[in-house]
Amino acid sequence: MVPGRVLGTVRQMPGAVQEPPAGGGIPAGETLESSTRRIKDAAQAVQAQLRARAATASGEAKEILSATALMATDPMLLKSAVKLLSGGTEGGARSAERAIWEAGAGVAETLRSLGGYMAERVADILDVRARIVCELRGEPAPGIPYSELPFILIAEDLAPADTAMLDPQKVIALVTSSGGPQSHTAILARALGLPAVVAAPGVHRIPEGKEIYVDGAAGTVVAEPGEDQRRAAEAWALSATTLAAFSGRNTMADGVHVPLLANVGTAADAVQAAASGAEGVGLLRTEFCFLNRDAEPTVAEQVEAYGGVFEAFPGKKVVVRTLDAGADKPLPFLTNLDEPNPALGVRGYRTHIGSPGVLERQLQAIASAAALHSAEVWVMAPMVSTAEEAALFASLCAAAGLATPGIMVEVPSAALMASTVLREVDFASIGTNDLTQYAMAADRQLGPLAALNDPWQPAVLRLAKLTVDGAAAAGTAAGTAKSVGICGEAAADPALAVVLVGLGISTLSMSARALGPVAAVLGSVTMGQARELAAAALAAPSAAAAREAVRAALPTLAELGL
Repeated sequence: MVPGRVLGTVRQMPGAVQEPPAGGGIPAGETLESSTRRIKDAAQAVQAQLRARAATASGEAKEILSATALMATDPMLLKSAVKLLSGGTEGGARSAERAIWEAGAGVAETLRSLGGYMAERVADILDVRARIVCELRGEPAPGIPYSELPFILIAEDLAPADTAMLDPQKVIALVTSSGGPQSHTAILARALGLPAVVAAPGVHRIPEGKEIYVDGAAGTVVAEPGEDQRRAAEAWALSATTLAAFSGRNTMADGVHVPLLANVGTAADAVQAAASGAEGVGLLRTEFCFLNRDAEPTVAEQVEAYGGVFEAFPGKKVVVRTLDAGADKPLPFLTNLDEPNPALGVRGYRTHIGSPGVLERQLQAIASAAALHSAEVWVMAPMVSTAEEAALFASLCAAAGLATPGIMVEVPSAALMASTVLREVDFASIGTNDLTQYAMAADRQLGPLAALNDPWQPAVLRLAKLTVDGAAAAGTAAGTAKSVGICGEAAADPALAVVLVGLGISTLSMSARALGPVAAVLGSVTMGQARELAAAALAAPSAAAAREAVRAALPTLAELGL
């Protein structure tokens, strides 16, 4: 769920692209060769369209659009479609539209059977299939409905390309009947600052043009809003401007300073985050430099990309995450697409095992870029599981001349063994999205598992506390402090931010739009109160109970519509 209270009229997302009819073979006037060329040209056109969108997007939107663009010319998809044109292994010849339709279904079934992150790409390949069919037909690609007036968009779910192109001036709230709290749709809604409710069954039956009320924080949709809802929406509209503002230094009610940093992916993101008052960068997603490419970027290209981010934060901390490829972010030159369970496979730091040299060159580029700017550059590796991995990463950083190595805590073993693992590095940053899904064995993209895949789960909060305690023990053993930050989506939840600070988290990193709301709520409590609320959340029997107990003790949330 994404906070916000709005009233608005409904626009329903158009239905799926109509399936091309079976039978009929290659149309008159076409040949096998010309139909093959039409398919390939259409696929390349769709890829070009998606890449053009990616070029104008930023953050998560850029990442998702770039990954989807790669799928448009997927060799498995195109080879299967061409084979089906002439009849394939069964049935007669197909039209180009029918061939790509059936080929897309086949690839989707293969991805679904692999499970995990690969299964999550099913929606992407079906979106690409629909776009290619529309291109072949000369029809507009599927997308967000047009309206001259602002509206609330309702959909079963949104394809990544559609979500990434939402115009927050027109789409004032988003409601989907499927998806989960960490799905692409939910993540991008947060980045855009759109109130959103996901996994809301039955909303497809709400009539077009009907006025409804959406409360993103509570996760409710009211089809017959009353005066209470109207007043709540008005109050939210008045407070939204205040919430958007951030002074650039976050302090709690007793003066304790808790730095609020930004998650960014590009220099443009960094400039926006700096303008929003971010006190630094807590997560630089370097994979944006690698996506949408068939080969590894050169060291010089990487130096330029990272330097643009460092330049936006002179003298301030910038935490760089090394390449987080694999799983839902496959790279053609690095990722093995035949892995049976990519979410548990060779991803993040583990790609160094099978592709030595890529990480070393990236660290070289980070060090070179850091030498050209005054930003305080820290570097961390994703998906580290053991002390041995942490030690090897630290040695690679030292060899590159990078003085402050760290790790992402996403795998439960890293949290459980934090007192040992963190002796090898200087800091840790908890990625709550992955830590939650691995701790709860709940795919973060699946709506039916949304209750499990919730960072409020006491088990996840305990892992965060174990990490903080382990860092303290490791720091005592090493004679130097070991800090622990949060860079996952949990940091953007103002109520959960209070709990995380109470657990001992030293910095919070989030989308630039979340800085104001989080600062406003943290500024209303003392560190002592935060610790009390953290203890209450840890003692709760469920995620729902933890959330309710904390929110009930934070009246500022209701006052601000959060």
